[in-house]
Amino acid sequence: MASFITPKSENYAQWYTDVVLKAELADYSPVKGCMVIRPYGFAIWENLKTTLDGYLKESGHQNAYFPLFIPYSFLRKEAEHVEGFSPEVAVVTHAGGKKLEEPLVVRPTSETIMYAMFAKWIRSYRDLPLLMNQWANVVRWEMRTRLFLRTTEFLWQEGHTAHCTYEEAEEEALRIIEIYRKFVEDDLAIPVWVGQKTKRERFAGAIHTYTIEAMMGDRKALQAGTSHNLGQNFSTAFEVKFQDRDGEWKYVWQTSWGVSTRLIGALIMVHGDDQGLRLPPRISPIQVVIIPIWQKEKKRQEIIQTLQHVKQALQNAGVRVYVDDRDYVTPGFKFNDWELRGVPCRIEIGPRDVEKNQVLLVTRFRDKIPVGIADVVEKVLEHLQAVQIRLFKDAQTFMNEHTHEPAKYEDFLARIEEEGGFYIMNWCGEESCEDRLKEEAKATIRCIPFREEVKHPTGPCLVCHNEGKFRVLVARAY
Repeated sequence: MASFITPKSENYAQWYTDVVLKAELADYSPVKGCMVIRPYGFAIWENLKTTLDGYLKESGHQNAYFPLFIPYSFLRKEAEHVEGFSPEVAVVTHAGGKKLEEPLVVRPTSETIMYAMFAKWIRSYRDLPLLMNQWANVVRWEMRTRLFLRTTEFLWQEGHTAHCTYEEAEEEALRIIEIYRKFVEDDLAIPVWVGQKTKRERFAGAIHTYTIEAMMGDRKALQAGTSHNLGQNFSTAFEVKFQDRDGEWKYVWQTSWGVSTRLIGALIMVHGDDQGLRLPPRISPIQVVIIPIWQKEKKRQEIIQTLQHVKQALQNAGVRVYVDDRDYVTPGFKFNDWELRGVPCRIEIGPRDVEKNQVLLVTRFRDKIPVGIADVVEKVLEHLQAVQIRLFKDAQTFMNEHTHEPAKYEDFLARIEEEGGFYIMNWCGEESCEDRLKEEAKATIRCIPFREEVKHPTGPCLVCHNEGKFRVLVARAY
């Protein structure tokens, strides 16, 4: 175990912070509640961004960029939206040494500024659907912050679309949540529950909110991505209209959706161990680190030649490779350092390896496999895939083991207090029972799951014993 990382079992929150800081993912900013994303952490974000951006472009979405500042009057046009964001909004009242005629909001999200522009651009059904995305920063004045998970300023992507009909908007919202599910499960190796938010939990201004919910290592839930059918709430407020084929002017139907840098926090909490990060190969900035080991100068050149050959062969195969040739730290220090940073595989090359025409391949799970030079590329690709699969399976097993179906409300209260976890239960649909869950269990309904096996109620509401109308996923959450 890395001696400077607090064990997960001892203090989970401190373990998380230790990993973020010691792996040089991020650091605290002089501005309270903000973070500085360091190069290694930003490289992870760039890989996430590149991968998801590819999926979004494949599905027909285009990237654009909209201003950071929003006229305060824009935010007030949609009452439910402004009510939902009012506590988190930062407002600029002075600029250029003068008081502004109208205050400006630093964007907490971009619906209002984007839809003012949509109203200019959309005139006909021929302009629809409009499928737009932007990668940006947003500001939400959070009271309790934690690096990556909840910060005053964070990075994200936010998609915004406009459609002719409710059905088209609903199809888009569901299509996006499926893209998110695939991205998070296949690329980040994080299993999720997919479902619909309750009215109480949905996005301010939406008529439907869909979500992916992941279980963290402390058995709490993390909302990893959301997709919203906004209906016509914003189009009526911002006069976003189109002339349909019949010549009639109609309001568009809209969606919005997003994921953020909190996905990096999810990667840490789902996959990390007492040695530090364990990154899925698909998004790891470095997939293989090569560490030369020598004691006698006369062997150095032979090791370097072998190293260069292996590096080039792997790069030719599309593997992201880094050579750690630091001569002021020991090989043991390097091993611990790269385990802390979560690199999926390392290759050790020493004098004996050169003599045997082989290298030692070590996975982040500490599997050690001698590999002949001629087989390096094949074996590395094989083990990178194995690491990706194993991380997902381990996370899935953990989630399954800590997902329960309580028979009695009292048993649920005792168990969630003792061990956390996910709970599948029947719910009557009344907000009063949601309130009891929040007050008595400090938990929320994370979603009404889409999974067929838990889709239909099997009995009365666990909380009030009235007729059960939904099966819901309940958990404590970040």
